[in-house]
Amino acid sequence: MKKLSLILLVLGLALPVFAQTKTLLNLDRDGLAIQGYDPVAFFTDQKPVKGDAKYVFKHEGAVYFFASKEHRDLFKTNPAKYEPVFGGYCAYGVSRNKLVEIDVDAFQIVDDKLLLQYSKSIREDFNKDAKANLAKADANWPALVAKKGK
Repeated sequence: MKKLSLILLVLGLALPVFAQTKTLLNLDRDGLAIQGYDPVAFFTDQKPVKGDAKYVFKHEGAVYFFASKEHRDLFKTNPAKYEPVFGGYCAYGVSRNKLVEIDVDAFQIVDDKLLLQYSKSIREDFNKDAKANLAKADANWPALVAKKGK
């Protein structure tokens, strides 16, 4: 009996190691992120720029299009810098514990991170207390991933 208890204990401790991490990404049915817009361009051009399918890169389940080879290469070297936070969902929505679609024209760069918003007016609401809203979104995100992620 002791041996069985020990085996079950070891398995119980080992299972979380082998458990697959959930992800939650705002993708279209083909797995395309940010509606096909180039994530690097938000930083380099300070505006949304439609990506080109000939400059494609897949990262952690998301397909990204880029406006140029240079942008794709920048992303490849540091995806965490350029990919949108909160899986590409509306940051204000996440701060309210909801998953909401985005309008690429309502983007913003905060603390060198790409935040996407539902609309420009929602972005204004978010920015009334950006620090607190970002803290709420950061706090809500893990539970949203656990509940709705795959």
